[in-house]
Amino acid sequence: MSGSEAVRDRRRGMLLGLAVGDALGAAVEFSLPGHFQPVTDYRGGGPHGLGPGEWTDDTSMALALADSIAGVGWDLNDQARRYVDWWQNGAYSVTGACFDIGNQTRRSLAAFRQVGEVARVRDSDHRSAGNGSIMRLAPVPIAFGSLYPAEIALLAERGEESSITTHPAPVCRSACRYLTVVLAGLAAGEPRETVLSADWPVLTQLGAVDHDLAPVVQGSFRTRTPPEIRGSGYVVASLEAALWAFSGAASFSEAVLRAVNLGDDADTTGAVCGQLAGAYWGESGIPAHWRTGLQKRDWIEKALAGLGVELGCSGDGKLQ
Repeated sequence: MSGSEAVRDRRRGMLLGLAVGDALGAAVEFSLPGHFQPVTDYRGGGPHGLGPGEWTDDTSMALALADSIAGVGWDLNDQARRYVDWWQNGAYSVTGACFDIGNQTRRSLAAFRQVGEVARVRDSDHRSAGNGSIMRLAPVPIAFGSLYPAEIALLAERGEESSITTHPAPVCRSACRYLTVVLAGLAAGEPRETVLSADWPVLTQLGAVDHDLAPVVQGSFRTRTPPEIRGSGYVVASLEAALWAFSGAASFSEAVLRAVNLGDDADTTGAVCGQLAGAYWGESGIPAHWRTGLQKRDWIEKALAGLGVELGCSGDGKLQ
């Protein structure tokens, strides 16, 4: 494929990879590592009683974010309103009802409903450092990937701002800055070893990295192994686990299966790793039966089309 087609393939792979990883992990969410039959394919069941190929809040919120960007551009209040619509009315949910909403997400959205403006929210817990903003991130580097590499600061700022709607803690915002730029670099065709290097020159343009996140950016995921690596709901551990799964894999499928088989917050570890693996191996690197087996695939295609990377489009996938 041509260079522009390869970029589009990798940008599409980000969102599709997110949903695939989410769906693979859904059946073993909250399960202790080593206490379940290893995941090798979609399966039904799990804490939410989902069917094979059905996904959770990670994909629902990503679809809401994509819908907002496509519909109105960059507007944090609109993003928050769409998240509220998911929470209150089941919009963007594969089952038609909200389930698996995180405590911090619920608190922030409840506060937003009271004041109607993200900038005026004061009563959410700024110390809460869950992984709810990195799990849904893909629409940001898809939509604004053309800012890489000329406008890294603005690209990182978009990632950080996307966290504020529900996860304003400094470490969550820092994680989104970092992951947005990593995903954009991978989608642009940068080598995996370059993007994940602690010496990647682009990192100097990110500004100060949160103290708690710094070991991950410096490569802790290369030197640690399970059980030190944990797929927990803490944003630092979650990102570290996804990077561990991705960096040591030879294929998309190996990466996401390494991630979800860590158990615990398996759907989100899978979703974060799926974004990384999708941005690197592209849609074409995702096994076909996982792509076709995704439930509500048309919703994901609609979101991708809104972000300018519809199936079969030409060009580089930039928003017009």
